Amino acid sequence: MRELLEKIETRQRLIRETAEQLREQISLLTGQLAAAERTLDRLKTTYETALELASEDGTEPPEPLPPGYREVLTIFEQAREGLRAKDICRALGTGLEPRHIENTRAKLKRLVNRGILAEPEPGMFILPRPTPPAPDPTPT
Repeated sequence: MRELLEKIETRQRLIRETAEQLREQISLLTGQLAAAERTLDRLKTTYETALELASEDGTEPPEPLPPGYREVLTIFEQAREGLRAKDICRALGTGLEPRHIENTRAKLKRLVNRGILAEPEPGMFILPRPTPPAPDPTPT
């Protein structure tokens, strides 16, 4: 009987330690969640302010990108050279089957049509970089 009681006490001690670790993790996650929610609130306010300012100026705000497009643009922002649809599929881990590549190519073409990407040659897509101003031709 003594052996059984010792096993129970050992198990209780382990469960108490686990419960304490879980409480610490919950506390940490609660803090991270609160920070994320504050950031979301700030971003929402910024977005609404941008829409208000755009309407005051009489300009049409850009249409938001559908889900999945932001990830594609992030890959282009990190790339140093042009990318093909297959490169994007590889980076996103979506698979290299023809249906995935064609779906990605269609997204890239839509981004080209919106002026967000450029296609300098068929199948090669780039994020247009701002061109530096031309040098002043007047001698000083």
